[in-house]
Amino acid sequence: MSDSNMRFGFGRNWHRFVRRNFTAERLRVAHDAMLRFLRRPDLAGLSVLDIGCGSGLHGCAAIQAGAARVHSFDYDANAVRAAEELRRRAHTPGHWTIEQGDVLDTAYLSRLGHFDLVYSWGVLHHTGAMWQAIRNAQALVVPGGLFFIALYSRDVQTDPQFWLDRKQEYNRGGTLKRARMVLWYIWVYGMGSSLRGLPRVVRQIVSYRLKRGMNYFTDVRDWLGGWPMEFAPDQEVVDLVEGEGGFRLVNCSTGEACTQFLFRRQDTPPERITQVAEFTAQQRETALA
Repeated sequence: MSDSNMRFGFGRNWHRFVRRNFTAERLRVAHDAMLRFLRRPDLAGLSVLDIGCGSGLHGCAAIQAGAARVHSFDYDANAVRAAEELRRRAHTPGHWTIEQGDVLDTAYLSRLGHFDLVYSWGVLHHTGAMWQAIRNAQALVVPGGLFFIALYSRDVQTDPQFWLDRKQEYNRGGTLKRARMVLWYIWVYGMGSSLRGLPRVVRQIVSYRLKRGMNYFTDVRDWLGGWPMEFAPDQEVVDLVEGEGGFRLVNCSTGEACTQFLFRRQDTPPERITQVAEFTAQQRETALA
């Protein structure tokens, strides 16, 4: 596998999550976590754009929270299929649309219009062009609207190159190699390289569904395999979104692998998405190298 074609199969991972791990309880947890960070009782009347929808869990949570319209898209066709499965389980609401799309494809984005809430959790750092992806995403927020993103923080990562190397190693490996790396991660980072850590990791696995409705093993595979990958210094994210996009930071959660940011756009009109330079196929290959 060449570096330029190496990309983790996020969609396969999330499709497995939907088939094996999705429950009504996980949906409730995702719903509550989203509204808690947004500091809102619901999303009634809001249009929501779900960028990099993955399993579709949070698009479904937005529907449950009363959003007037939700549009979800993902680069990965398997993720689209996973989200469509959740949409069927939610009785196929007509105000939730799902399709394949790319946050770096400005021709696609220009057809979407603008939204009251643009949501992208743990996605934009996996595009191969994180800063441009942030610019493209923020341009889709209406004046006065909300921009909710989560990015892997450079501030809490002591050795980012180590993890970038591990991610490439995971993606170059076969099934057995990947399974060994999952076990290695659990042994070292879950159990602290000691059998005495087994009860701790078991408790973590059992309680993990309370963390945004996620699944422990799904997230371990996502962390080890997530490529392409960039780490974002928290202040640089704030400087970009506030400085270029006309936003104000209204909530932030730091200290974990992903920093969560909630921005509100000021009354200045959003820049037209066509003003953002197209990310060409050649540039993408360079970014993935």
